[in-house]
Amino acid sequence: MTFRPLHDRVVIRRAKGDLRSKGGIIIPDTAKEKPQEGEVIAFGPGMRDENGRLMPLDVESGDVILFAKWTGTEIGIDGEDLRIVKECDIMGIAEKTEATADTAG
Repeated sequence: MTFRPLHDRVVIRRAKGDLRSKGGIIIPDTAKEKPQEGEVIAFGPGMRDENGRLMPLDVESGDVILFAKWTGTEIGIDGEDLRIVKECDIMGIAEKTEATADTAG
């Protein structure tokens, strides 16, 4: 199925959380805190201003974003858990720098 969000809505895939604590203890799914980071899967065309001009969104597919903790609506599409949020609930786009790329391995 394909899904196209309307207006300023963004569909994101939540990042996988750590399965182990820093001490090496495996954390069960029920005790894990869900990450506030995700990847943009799809986005709407944007909102219109008072004059009817389309104001496009600042995100694109593939962007890694940070979003508010309790925001959006969880949905399931093709067996995958996704989240729909409004652009105003996105706090920023995480951009990789050379320093973080080197530590990621």
